[in-house]
Amino acid sequence: MFVKVLILVLFFAMTAGIGIYCRKHAANVGDFVLGGRGVGPWLTAFAYGTSYFSAVVFIGYAGQFGWNFGVAATWIGIGNALIGSLLAWVILGRRTRVMSKHFESATMPDFFSKRYLSGPLKVASSVIIFIFLVPYSASVYKGLSGLFSMAFGVDFTYCMIGMAVLTGIYVIVGGYMATAVNDLVQGAIMLLGIAGVIGAVLQSQGGFQEALAALSVIPAESAPDLNGAYSSFFGPDPWGLLGVVILTSLGTWGLPQMVHKFYTIKNEKAIKAGTVISTMFALIIAGGSYFMGAFGRLFYKPGEEGIQFDAIVPEMLRQSLPDLLIGVVVILVLSASMSTLSSLVIASSSTFTLDFIKPLWLKKMRPKSQMIWIKSLCGVFVLLSVLIALNPNSLISSLMSLSWGALAGSFLGPFLYGLFWKKTTRAAVWVSFVTGIGINVANLFLKFAPPTTAGAVSMLVSLVIVPAVSLLTPKLPKDYVEEAFSCYEEEKNAPHKFVLDEVSE
Repeated sequence: MFVKVLILVLFFAMTAGIGIYCRKHAANVGDFVLGGRGVGPWLTAFAYGTSYFSAVVFIGYAGQFGWNFGVAATWIGIGNALIGSLLAWVILGRRTRVMSKHFESATMPDFFSKRYLSGPLKVASSVIIFIFLVPYSASVYKGLSGLFSMAFGVDFTYCMIGMAVLTGIYVIVGGYMATAVNDLVQGAIMLLGIAGVIGAVLQSQGGFQEALAALSVIPAESAPDLNGAYSSFFGPDPWGLLGVVILTSLGTWGLPQMVHKFYTIKNEKAIKAGTVISTMFALIIAGGSYFMGAFGRLFYKPGEEGIQFDAIVPEMLRQSLPDLLIGVVVILVLSASMSTLSSLVIASSSTFTLDFIKPLWLKKMRPKSQMIWIKSLCGVFVLLSVLIALNPNSLISSLMSLSWGALAGSFLGPFLYGLFWKKTTRAAVWVSFVTGIGINVANLFLKFAPPTTAGAVSMLVSLVIVPAVSLLTPKLPKDYVEEAFSCYEEEKNAPHKFVLDEVSE
């Protein structure tokens, strides 16, 4: 216990220290929210990867979907790497950086407002972001608390309060740059830790072959006629697996806290290197987490209350890891989660301040006042997340699915087509907002599909409905659209859409 506590204290000290050190990079709103648009490839790539994966994946999703799909759950991690990271960087990275800089947009709602000439779009999207990022943040706190309770025997309430205080300190003090530097350090910890955890879990079952053999004899409730369902290529429920892959992979294309990373990219070199780094990071972290979760049935036995998905991975770790390695795992998951939390806090508080409070009530808000509002809302966002996470009946994966489904289901089509297609209309954006929120909120009460399926469907609907409605509704002024897209044709030794400009140090 002494060693575990010592490791934890050192981690807390390092995290808070980085936040204090980086306070000089958070002197104004642009620096606090965007890091001055001068963030290099390693910081950007690790910020993207660590914002992507947290306790939600390692504890909640790895446990639940490893249990449901067996070894086939590894496909989720592969999809995260290829679709959620590689394709996201290749397709969105450069164009997002160029057009957001052209509009001088610091947030996704501001981008919508300027791209579609609509102030109400800014207000509506900022409200959607603030509301639906809260359950995602809550799911992260809930995942952390379960792991801390297992490792230290401390009530999960105190665990969440401690995490909230630490998040608040380094985000409020250091802003985006503190988050990015911490992401680099925490990402390195995650990469080193995941391999040791997987090795220990498999070794406790006699090695990979023995563990796979033991898993293959467990019958699947959803596919009783399929022998070895949990060790098969696509598992007992291929369609359910596909829904999770779409939700967790394609969803990053429409999430404001993920797209925000592309706003901050420094130059062309950062795009190319960041694409490779973030893809490899996702493959190792996500692929490793879901692969590990596939063996949960060998460790966890449901009690009288039924299957507690959020308890599967903590139970695996408790049975297979020595105390010292448990301490390492705590830091691993804490690293992933703190990075995600900081990203959510900055995205939500800055958006609500700049795109909701300022245009509606405080139009002449000074830069200093903006900073005060953003930092204050950071605290409010953290508090709301903790209050929701304290609900013992809230399931990690359900909270995340609701958040990702509503946000990406609303924003994916408008953002993607807004970057590439001149004929996208304002009406199509509103329809996407309505369907994205409508499908996921309706499913929350009517429960006509698993939350992951509802989220995936809303994203696909957004991709179809935006062009369909755009073809039937009034277009934006042609001169304005042409001027907006002209930023891609600006020559930088090559068209701007192919090469980014350099940002002075």
